[in-house]
Amino acid sequence: MSDKNLWNLLKDLQSPKYKWVDLTHEFGEDTPRWPGFKPLGNNILFDFDNAPMKVNEFTFPGQYGTHVDVPGHFVKGGRLVDEIDVSEFAYPLCVIDASEKVAENVDYALTVQDILDWEKTHGQIPEGAFVAMRSDWSKRWSSQEESLNIGEDGISHYPGWHLDALEFLFKERNIGAVGHEPFDTDPPALESQVPFKGEHYVLAQDKFQIEVLNNLDAVPETGAIVFATFPKIKNATGFPARVFAIYEV
Repeated sequence: MSDKNLWNLLKDLQSPKYKWVDLTHEFGEDTPRWPGFKPLGNNILFDFDNAPMKVNEFTFPGQYGTHVDVPGHFVKGGRLVDEIDVSEFAYPLCVIDASEKVAENVDYALTVQDILDWEKTHGQIPEGAFVAMRSDWSKRWSSQEESLNIGEDGISHYPGWHLDALEFLFKERNIGAVGHEPFDTDPPALESQVPFKGEHYVLAQDKFQIEVLNNLDAVPETGAIVFATFPKIKNATGFPARVFAIYEV
């Protein structure tokens, strides 16, 4: 085996044969956030008018912007961000498109039948896959009001996963991780899953999830590889992530 095989593979992946898609939102002081969080703070510690460099000091919750939730976020004693191995950063990507159903019902919860219908077209979801729910909720980004979508009942109305679907994916397909575009795994209006039963289930499997994904409409439903990366911050239950996918054009 050549000692340059991986270099050649990278060169090939960077060729026009492949498309790289950023699945991450930019975020700052004025971008959407879960309602229990304060806006990001950005303090300039040093600037060019008084120093040879510029340095920012940021303050924000771990679950901010496109971010990872690790087991310890909901499970006492669960793994924390610094305990996630780098081998868990890459997965086959399966995107289940529920955007049309969400357009009709903003409270839509992705079901087992949605998964089975997807598999009729694309084949069985492979073991260890990252399964993402596409809802096109990301198109509301930059608007706190539209992202939260609080109704007259005082609660947010946005889509998510049905608990049965999550149980099917982890028990029957042995997937590696899940991801979605809204702030939460569970649709806030789905009373049977309040509070956060789907999210608790995912993290109790000793797996992580990625929330507030972007650009799922720009990747194929099958065939891509997704990389979900984040800093190795000690004792953290979550942190902003940089997520991207690569697929063959």
